[in-house]
Amino acid sequence: MICIPIAAATTDAAILRMERAAPLADLVELRIDRIPGADLERLLAARRCPVIVTNRNRGEGGGFAGSEADRVERLKEAVRRGADYVDIETATDPTLKAGLWKTMLGTPAKSIVSWHDFSGTPPSEFLKAKFEACMTDRPAIVKIVTHAEEPSDCLRVLELIPYARQRGQAIIAFCMGRRGMISRITAPRLGSVIIYASLEAEEASAPGQLTIRQMREIDRLLEGGSREVSNE
Repeated sequence: MICIPIAAATTDAAILRMERAAPLADLVELRIDRIPGADLERLLAARRCPVIVTNRNRGEGGGFAGSEADRVERLKEAVRRGADYVDIETATDPTLKAGLWKTMLGTPAKSIVSWHDFSGTPPSEFLKAKFEACMTDRPAIVKIVTHAEEPSDCLRVLELIPYARQRGQAIIAFCMGRRGMISRITAPRLGSVIIYASLEAEEASAPGQLTIRQMREIDRLLEGGSREVSNE
């Protein structure tokens, strides 16, 4: 599945981007840490496809500057308002995570438990340990993302995909950065359940992120198709 992240200066602008994204992607990610004063009631009422709600802290590349309790409270609000997925970092305080899991009981919302490294890509055993740490929260999806300093870094992250599949765990795994772009193309073909693509190049939510048009064109080429791709 291809997911388009949504960030904007206002709730109104975010809703407009959601409307543009819905026909192009399988789901969208509301980066409420990058939507000042995000009105979750309006945003989730406006959805036209499944929605991930993410409120990333600054330690993992996000924009939320408040307390951890307030950050997680916003995710709980998203669950109560019908979010399809919420993304929470594995390093979040266990008590706060437990409160989120309690809020999710009896709802259709699913969890994505994530870990990001913007400084590089650690050794394989370290990455597997992070994967195992994420699994302790019994998420629907584990997300492991690092920054590739060398193209070979991608191999260590991509090998997590068959490792997770052997464990029966859905995973998102790829590398950021220019040298990580190849992993964004390869990951879904190995079984990574979601990959991220921006509406436009200037709207990328992470370094090395391709646009939705580029991703769809790559899909077409790799599948041997000849259908013309829309300029939308």
